[in-house]
Amino acid sequence: MNKIGIALDLGTSGFRGQAIDLSANAVLKTVITARHPLPGANVMDHLNFAIMAGPDVAHQIIMATINQIIDLLNMPGFAIECFAVCGNPIQLSLFENIEIRDLAYAGENYRRQLGIVSPDRSSKEYPAERFPLLNLPGNCLVFIPPAVKHEIGADALAMLILSGILDKEEICLATDYGTNAEMALKVGDKIITGSAAAGPALEGQHVENGMLAAPGAISDLRPENGGYRCLVLNTEMQPEDGDLLTLDNGTVLQKGRLEAKGITGTGVIATVSQGMDSGLVSLPNIKTASGSLHLSNGIRFSKKDLIEAGKAIGAIRAGYLTLAAEAGVSVEDIRVAFMAGASGTYVDARKAMNIGMVPPKVKEIYQVGNTSLLLAREIVQDPRRLKTLDEIARQLRARHCMFGLSKVFEKAYLLELSYWTEGLPWELYKKYARMYQLPELPQLHTDVNVTKKVTRDIRDIGKDGLITIERVGEERHWFVPGCVNCGQCVEECPENAIKLDDTLGVVMRMDCCSGTACQRCEHICPEKVFRLSEFWMNSLKISCD
Repeated sequence: MNKIGIALDLGTSGFRGQAIDLSANAVLKTVITARHPLPGANVMDHLNFAIMAGPDVAHQIIMATINQIIDLLNMPGFAIECFAVCGNPIQLSLFENIEIRDLAYAGENYRRQLGIVSPDRSSKEYPAERFPLLNLPGNCLVFIPPAVKHEIGADALAMLILSGILDKEEICLATDYGTNAEMALKVGDKIITGSAAAGPALEGQHVENGMLAAPGAISDLRPENGGYRCLVLNTEMQPEDGDLLTLDNGTVLQKGRLEAKGITGTGVIATVSQGMDSGLVSLPNIKTASGSLHLSNGIRFSKKDLIEAGKAIGAIRAGYLTLAAEAGVSVEDIRVAFMAGASGTYVDARKAMNIGMVPPKVKEIYQVGNTSLLLAREIVQDPRRLKTLDEIARQLRARHCMFGLSKVFEKAYLLELSYWTEGLPWELYKKYARMYQLPELPQLHTDVNVTKKVTRDIRDIGKDGLITIERVGEERHWFVPGCVNCGQCVEECPENAIKLDDTLGVVMRMDCCSGTACQRCEHICPEKVFRLSEFWMNSLKISCD
């Protein structure tokens, strides 16, 4: 048996792992999870959970999920020689089980008052025994790539290096389109980064019929012969024809080759764009008899879904407006855009640009795939890459803009929310933007050249194909003091994460819970006794035996 390496991307919406034949430099197999094992819709939710429930609890849940991936990769333990993991600073800190509070609190003085010391986030090489909870052989080495700064993680470094943005002389924007949309604006030799908590809609979550990019997901929508063709991902993660239908009432004009199970983030973007172009979407409403747009196999896109998508799209536009203001350039100056991540790969780039997810004067768009997983793969194939990454991280003249503390972002996102959720007319949007002294949004430039560097976000899934894990994390239970078993929390939960059990009390599937981004279970409780944080701290794991 040849020596094996395992590459892992700890994404905000899910994990992706690959087994690599190190002798042949070939991917053997890919395993992905359908969601993140910790409660929450973004990294700050994961951070909140870790602080409330304890970092050891979060670490254990993450390790158990990684073990699911390792087990399904099904490689002989003795052959696994190295393991590389990439992700944002929060995910990697939870993996490594090191200090995370420095990522939770803004302001160096405040952190100093709390006695918080930022840990070393340069590259690491550990023996596998450093992680006793992982199913790895003792002779295996574990590699962790460096962060540029504690806010600018290994995933952002991967995007900067592997997208090609560092080689461009023009003003460029790189964005990893996902729940925690990492963004980097390159102006000369300076780089300004930001992270917009766009929310899960761009990953197909918090959408009624949403799902992550996986076989059966609607990934695009295109006009065809008086209707709209749904494009559905096949088992090779490639789009194939689904049904041709009308959006207003779902009349099927022609059956497709594939049946759809749900809609992923790129399908959401395409649906919003086509809905607006067709006039069926007039923000914030959908002008059909049912109040929804109709897609393949009974899948609907509702007003509620539209608003969730709008929040995510608006956060991204507010993000690049803020970066432009920080850099002292106009939005019109941004002429090259790089789109990374699953959504950045499968999305129709012109549709994304049409609804504001790409700066309006961009002339070149490059779609570059999952750069985080690719960097992990490069490291297992050549661990010496870590030294090069450390050097690049030291040399990068990068600074991070905390959008949560930016007045520009606050004003821009307020306008975006008004536009997407309340139907603020575009002329009024521009008027208020001028009043707030925000960077001007010029008229959309439609003559754009799109280059797809990859056909799928995971460039090579391997000869043994792809497996999706639908259930990760823990199921936990607690008899909530004062609970009268009315069941309103169960009915209110948008992700069906909660159930009541006579012998276990309140039972929660943690990977389905949207965490502090939601808390609808708290708000609906008539007795005001359910507290999400208390549930996390007091609940017990349900045994799988």
